Amino acid sequence: MASGQYKERSIFYSSYISTYLQRDVKELSGTIDSMKFLRFITAVAARTAQMVNFKGIADDCDIDQISAKNWLRILETLGIVFYLHPYSNNVLKRTVKTPKLYFYDTGLVCYLTKWSDSETAMNGAMNGAWLENYAVSEILKSYQNAGKEAFLYYYRDKDTKEIDLLMEGDGKLYPIEIKKTITPDKRLLNVFSVIEKSQLKRGTGAVLCMALKLSAFDKDNLIVPIALI
Repeated sequence: MASGQYKERSIFYSSYISTYLQRDVKELSGTIDSMKFLRFITAVAARTAQMVNFKGIADDCDIDQISAKNWLRILETLGIVFYLHPYSNNVLKRTVKTPKLYFYDTGLVCYLTKWSDSETAMNGAMNGAWLENYAVSEILKSYQNAGKEAFLYYYRDKDTKEIDLLMEGDGKLYPIEIKKTITPDKRLLNVFSVIEKSQLKRGTGAVLCMALKLSAFDKDNLIVPIALI
């Protein structure tokens, strides 16, 4: 899109889906109902940054759960979606087991869910999910572009305590919250205490948000503008 060939986002994504995506999907799956698959990927987009719910996706587009699982596998193979798995260890026994699902391209999510532009989308009902999708996908892609393996997780336990993103490295866990706010509340850091039971040490934490400049709550917790990632 940087070439300027496509002035309208909708033209780019419409062509992307009708040619590249449908062509490659059919190569991987043989015969497939194009309209059903479009409804399927739209249902998946509406659930981005959420824990995977095969039944919910299947019900939304009138397919069975086996097809939903198989078609999600196709999207993962094509590099359209990826999963963030929950962090757990032998000590943290109350953590959930279900992965969360994200798109590599947040623009594609907005197109599929029929938001006309980024400004409108970020004022919409799903703005938190889209912001989380963008942040997580950009962090993952930064590792991939550097040729490094990314050890990324999320945390959620049966008491609904949740950390949006955990980065593991050098024997430490680095907790990150992602919020659509310019002035994050320090109480967002309270949930970071759950990883003190982990077998790994707690590294520097951060809140990724809409702040205009890099700052910090204290020596252990940063305030990071999403524009920097």
